[in-house]
Amino acid sequence: MKDKNAKINSSPKKIITGALVKKYIIITLGCILYSLGITLFVQSANLTAGGLTGISLIINSLTGFNTGYLVIILNIPMLVLGFIFLGWRFMVATSYATVFSGLLMRLWDFVFGEQALSILPLTDKVVVNAMFGAVLFGAGMGLIFRMGACTAGTDIIVKILRNKFRHIKTGVFTMTIDLIVVGASYFTTGYDIDKLFYSILLVVVFTFIFTRVLYGGDSAQLVFIITDSEKAEVLKRCVLTEVDSGVTCLDCEGGYTGDEKKILLCVIKPYLYPYLRDVVAREDKSAFMVVTSANEIYGYHYKNQDDPDM
Repeated sequence: MKDKNAKINSSPKKIITGALVKKYIIITLGCILYSLGITLFVQSANLTAGGLTGISLIINSLTGFNTGYLVIILNIPMLVLGFIFLGWRFMVATSYATVFSGLLMRLWDFVFGEQALSILPLTDKVVVNAMFGAVLFGAGMGLIFRMGACTAGTDIIVKILRNKFRHIKTGVFTMTIDLIVVGASYFTTGYDIDKLFYSILLVVVFTFIFTRVLYGGDSAQLVFIITDSEKAEVLKRCVLTEVDSGVTCLDCEGGYTGDEKKILLCVIKPYLYPYLRDVVAREDKSAFMVVTSANEIYGYHYKNQDDPDM
């Protein structure tokens, strides 16, 4: 009996450990993508990103000091600020992401730069560097943010602002700060208007990818199906079995006819929506269906109520 209880009590610890390992694996993947995007494409094309990464790139172009080391050094005050305002749990993961990303940038610079393979830049086409750099940079940052961390820098400021202005998306704060940094780079990198435009393109594409990775997995279709009471049971059963989606039934009344109606409320992943539409068309062609987008959903199969705002 004692052994059985010990086994049961150990299960939550295993679940927590597994979740923590998964979290840091995804953060590590995000760091790899982020650092590759900066080193292989953004820095090699002498473009500027946003935030403290962009400031590090500007200083690198002016002094030649390694960008990875600059990222770590410049972020020290931000990490301290984060520990004060955001708590140690968030900042442990953030410190890991920040330091590991900076070291990876130094590693990639050594491996792909002049010291080893000497293949940078990979392409002379600046627009290709801007696009690929933005995609890798944005995807990496999005993964890091999804795991409840960031790469310090102005992300700390964004996180603090997001806690105060919760109705504004993270990507909006990020793009605003990034455009300010990129605009400043025009005066420090030889007044090259072409590089400025490419850097702005990089920030816009980065913001789009970052937002899609950060919020895309939470989006769904919100569907209201208004149907007759006798057909509601059949539709409900089909949604549960054929579409494999949850459904909530609400009583209602037709405003004009006064007839009793049922509303079937479904929150469904976009790839499952066509199956739901086929079911409704087959079972009740007279059903009134309203479809809209839901950007954030809390509950089973979606986000937990205690998940931090991103």
